[in-house]
Amino acid sequence: MIDDAKFEDGREAPLNLGAMGTDDLQIISSLAQDAVFPASEMRWHAKGARFALLLNRFRWEDQGKGRHAPERVQSVLLFNCVTAVASQDVPKGDADTILSLLSITFEETDAPSGDITLTLAGDGAIRLSVEAIDVSLKDVTRPYMAPSGKLPQHRD
Repeated sequence: MIDDAKFEDGREAPLNLGAMGTDDLQIISSLAQDAVFPASEMRWHAKGARFALLLNRFRWEDQGKGRHAPERVQSVLLFNCVTAVASQDVPKGDADTILSLLSITFEETDAPSGDITLTLAGDGAIRLSVEAIDVSLKDVTRPYMAPSGKLPQHRD
């Protein structure tokens, strides 16, 4: 009998990273840059103090980009210790609206508390008030060829 292929059989292992400080958060921000997601794939669980996004993340860390087309992978970006969520120019719950994540930053207010800002293309932003930085990024599918077949581009 032949076993099904596993994610680990692929070219590189899936990411499963955590951030407990600003340096770690910068790494997660760089790996999540240019991720796209439908507005309907955001969830805030107030009682659990969690905010989650299901992203289609560009695989910036892919060492095989020269051998194959650019890839994306679905990933869960999870923020813990969230006390409040606010947004600007972000339609909520619309599956037809695709958002693009540009960066994730932290501004301390009363150590270790502060605000995490997810900056989106098109001037949108999501602000998460947190008791402390507790963020994870976990790949949950196998990589797939980026539909555009190209690297993300930014205008200067």
